[in-house]
Amino acid sequence: MSKLTHFDEQGQAHMVDVGTKDYTHRIAVTSGYISMEQDTLKLIEEGGHKKGDVLGIARVAGIMAAKKTPDLVPLCHPLALTRIAIDFNINRDNKRIRCRAQVETRGQTGVEMEALCATQVALLTIYDMCKAIDRGMVIGEVRLEEKTGGKSGHWKRGND
Repeated sequence: MSKLTHFDEQGQAHMVDVGTKDYTHRIAVTSGYISMEQDTLKLIEEGGHKKGDVLGIARVAGIMAAKKTPDLVPLCHPLALTRIAIDFNINRDNKRIRCRAQVETRGQTGVEMEALCATQVALLTIYDMCKAIDRGMVIGEVRLEEKTGGKSGHWKRGND
């Protein structure tokens, strides 16, 4: 196992020096879901929520979260993001909405944290907008699906 990069030789937390890394096209894809009551899902799907377009607002929240990641995660580098895409898939059988975030940059460090923040905040926004009618919603399985770029190259989650 390699050493943790956010600690120096004395064990003190520090921001990783990426100054000598190559600029590469970096992509991270993450996903997660929120499960809910069937009536809540139907309300979101039909656009009948009195607060407005739940998924549209959650999409914007996810985009904003990706851009604000260094403000939330102390040792993240501020990055010039070149693309942020948030997609939702409604699964009526499982009473879930799956969120998928894809974040891209051309830089010296990856965008996994930005994609993870985007997914989490998009799902939290759905919860926030619907909590008055369904407090039992559950957010789960937020995870990195795939990343490309940089020295470590391409990584993709296996079938699990």
